[in-house]
Order: sequence, then structure tokens, then C-alpha cells
Amino acid sequence: MSSAQDNERERASGVVPLEEIERNGKPAFVLSLTEVKLLGIAGVGFFLDAYDLFIINPVLTMLQYRLYGGNALPVGLHGFVNAAANIGSVIGQFTFGYLADALGRSAIYGKELMLIIFATIMCLTTPTGSLSPNNSLIYLGVFRIILGIGVGGDYPMSASVTSDRSNLYKRGTMLAYIFANQGWGSFIGSLNTVIVLACYKHVMNDEGETSKADGVWRIVVALSLIPAFATLYGRLTMPESKRFTEARRMAENQEADLEKEIRVLKDVGHGTEGITASSSHSGSDIEKEDRVQESTAPSSQQVSESPEAIATKKEKAQIGEFIEYFSEWRHAKVLMGTCICWFLLDIATRELIFLPSSFYGINLNQNVVLTQIGFAGKTGSDWEKLFKVSTGNLIVTALGFVPGYYATVLTIEKLGRKWIQIQGFLLAALFLGILAGKFNTLSHAAFIVNFALLQFFFNFGANATTYCYPAEVFPTRFRAFAHGISAASGKAGAIISALAFNALSQDIGTPAVLWIFFGCCIAGAFFTLLLPEVKGRDPDLVLAQEIREAKANSQVLKGVS
Repeated sequence: MSSAQDNERERASGVVPLEEIERNGKPAFVLSLTEVKLLGIAGVGFFLDAYDLFIINPVLTMLQYRLYGGNALPVGLHGFVNAAANIGSVIGQFTFGYLADALGRSAIYGKELMLIIFATIMCLTTPTGSLSPNNSLIYLGVFRIILGIGVGGDYPMSASVTSDRSNLYKRGTMLAYIFANQGWGSFIGSLNTVIVLACYKHVMNDEGETSKADGVWRIVVALSLIPAFATLYGRLTMPESKRFTEARRMAENQEADLEKEIRVLKDVGHGTEGITASSSHSGSDIEKEDRVQESTAPSSQQVSESPEAIATKKEKAQIGEFIEYFSEWRHAKVLMGTCICWFLLDIATRELIFLPSSFYGINLNQNVVLTQIGFAGKTGSDWEKLFKVSTGNLIVTALGFVPGYYATVLTIEKLGRKWIQIQGFLLAALFLGILAGKFNTLSHAAFIVNFALLQFFFNFGANATTYCYPAEVFPTRFRAFAHGISAASGKAGAIISALAFNALSQDIGTPAVLWIFFGCCIAGAFFTLLLPEVKGRDPDLVLAQEIREAKANSQVLKGVS
């Protein structure tokens, strides 16, 4: 079918094609004030996620000087504190994803940020002066688990809130902007570390009081509270989106005529919804009519039930609907695709390049990448070592980490998610293969160029699209929980990679491990084939069509019988 015919069909369905949006106004990546406000509120979670994961390794290095006189941390406690946030993230992704679908976005959104703020403050209060060194690390690790729960909860929450409220033809761009905050979180985390260390140069380097590093890490961690507090009110007061309300109504009234709900869903996909109560509740004539009908309908059962009982009923109904929906292979294979792709991505690349400070105690990046650029921090005073590593991390982050995100932002509505994900996996595999095959012979310049390109196509590729896909391919009714399951699969891959990489590197060598990562990327490209292209696709309208077809088939069967 021609592109003109496609556009006519889209206009008839109430959605303006991307080409018309750009012809009549601005490109998809140019945002309105409403969209900027939404991104400001939703993007802070990913900023804090990367910020926290970046700074934990410098924090632990500084704690060596405060607690152990510069000696290495106990291996078990080092691993516990490092892994704590990711363990908590898996819990948060499952829990908040489920609750957001069962109880609604507005009832849950903001609670995950409150957890992040609480846990960050408690981490800052780590009593290094009164507890033993080991107990201080346990204290820090416990509250980092709680921090991880909040950070993990932000994945499905911000993804579903943004997707629910976005213009259908800018949805991918909006989600890519949200995810790009990971790059900025890592960059700002490294920048803050460099600045605060520079401020402490006199007392730590000139006066030799390296234990003052205890103040450095607390300041760096505390700075993350600024964006968290700045956006908390906006999250807590954000009303329910029209799309979620209509999707829930459609699920509860499948026996009724679906045409009204379908018309509202088409109208919702036409523009980006505001984040205030007045903008979200103005509504169309159809919605106003429905609200009048609902307000005049009998409500004796609702009055007689407590809020707790109503919430319990919603949760039970939600899990039943979720299982029923994904019991069909056409839906299950999509969830399997999003989970496996995210899992393979994080096994292959998260440990290698997500954070150049080599969290989880894996020293590949610190020993290889930072050595190649001359910032390994192996010589000089204790302060000079810390400062060199932090500066090297800043350089590596800027090489390809941040630019790759914005290549996705600029092209996602043109190229589509599937193309970007497949080419990202394949090109990451290419550069991993070069690293594996030439690991011991690459020149410094060649290594840096190869590593920068690997980072670039990691972010202009599957790192961004594995986040976008679950937020776009699943219906609103199941979106947050499905996204949480997919994200938790990715975190599981990152944890497995972290636990296995060091031992495997020692047993079979780093080049052999890089070949394993190469295979994971090839497998990721293959499993992407399970996923449909979601550019311009409204999953709620797809679900409505499936319901309509099921009703028609049921009526045919009744007629035959």
C-alpha cells in the first residue's frame, strides 16, 4: 500500500502521521513545553539510577581509606554492597510494575522516588565512626537494597507514565529522551566526583589526611537528592492519564459496545497529555458523558466496601487478566522476546561498558580502558590515584556513552525500534569480536576508537530499544507489569554477568569471555525477530480489535450451535 494511502487511513483513525506533524510544525525530537515538563518529572529516575551505579565504586574506594587504612575491602562485603542496588532493583521492578497496572499509575507514582530519597539519606548516615568497618559496610548495603527497590520501581513507572501520555508518533522519542538520562547520570556522577575531590585536594593530598575521603563520598551521594526533591511533588500530584482510564474501562466492559472506547483511544493518541489535573481531566465529550453516567449509576456495592477490599479485588482481577492475556502464544512470544533481549544485552555489555569505574569489583575497564588512556591511577599519592581514575571515567563516559543516546532520540521515529535494536546488537557483536580477536595486539589508539564505537552502538541500539519496546508493544492494561518483568530480566543478566565474569576471566581468559559476549549479541539480534515493529502502532487499538474479533467468533459459534 502506498504511503499516501497509509496516511489517509491514519487520519481516518484520528491519528496524525509523523510526516504531517513534521511538515506542519517541528520534527518529532523538538519538544513542547508540556513534553519537557513530563520528561523532567519522569527522567529523574534514570538519572539517579546511573548516578548511583556510577558512584558506588568510587565510594567503596574512598571507604577503603576511611575504614581499612587504604587496604582492600573484604571480598564478600565488597560484592554485597556492589550488588545490593541491583538485587533491590529486581524486587522493585516486579512490585511497582504490578501495582501500577493493578491500582493505577497515579496511586503509585512518586512512592518509588520517596524510597530513593529515604534510602539515600540513610546511606549518608552510615556511622563509620561508631560501627566496626564490616558493620558499616553491612549498614550501607542494607539501605542500598532499599535504594535499589526504588530505582527498580522507576523503570516500569516512568516508562508506562510516559507512554500513556505521549503522542503516538512521538512516543518512541519521548521514551528515548527518558532513557538518555542514564548517560547524563553517569556523566554528572563522574563530574561531581572530580569536582568534590578537587575541593578536598589540600586536606587529602597536601596534609595527607586521606580519611577525609569519608566527606567526599557523602557530598557526592547527597548531591543526588537535589533532582529527587525537585521532582517529587510533580510525581505525587500527577493525575491518571486518559489512556489508562479508557483502557481500564474497556477491560471492564468487554461485553458492551467497544466503539466508544476505541474512538476515545484514537483521540488520546493524537497528542501529548498534560501532567496537571486540569489538563488531564478536561476530556472529550465521550468521556464527559461516561463520567455523568458513572456518577448517576448505582454505587451501593462501592459504598459498602472498604478501600482495602476494593484494592484487593483489583489486584486479583489484574493478575488473572494478565495470565489470560499472555497465555496466548502471540502475546507470550512478545514478552519472551523483550525479556530475552534485555537479559542477553545486560549479560553481554552491561558489565563491560555501562560504567567505566567497573562496579561489582570487576576490573576489566579500570585495568584495560583506563590504562589505555593513561588514567588507571596506579601511581602517585592516594588522592592522585582517586582523581586520575575519576577523570578517566569522565573521559570514557563522554567518548560514546552520551552521544549514542541522542542518535537514538533523533532517528527512532524514522528508523523504527526493530531496525535500531538489530543493528545495535550486530555492531556491538562486531566490536566485541574485534576486542576479543585482537585483545593483546590492538594499539592504544585502535583500542580507544573500538571501545568508543562499542559504547556508541550500545546506546544507539539495544540499550535504548530494550527499554522502549516493553513500553510500546504491550497494551496499557498490562504495560507496567510486562515492562517490570522485562527490566528484571535485564537486571538478572547484569547480576549473572557480574558474578561470573571475574571467575571466567581467570579460568579461560578475558578474550574468551568477550567471545561469549559476542555470542550473546548475535542471539539478541535473533530474538529481536520475535518482536513486531511498534513505530506508529497503538497496542490498545490492537487489543480492542482482538476483543472485537473474539466476540464476533463467539457469536458465529453460537449461531452454528
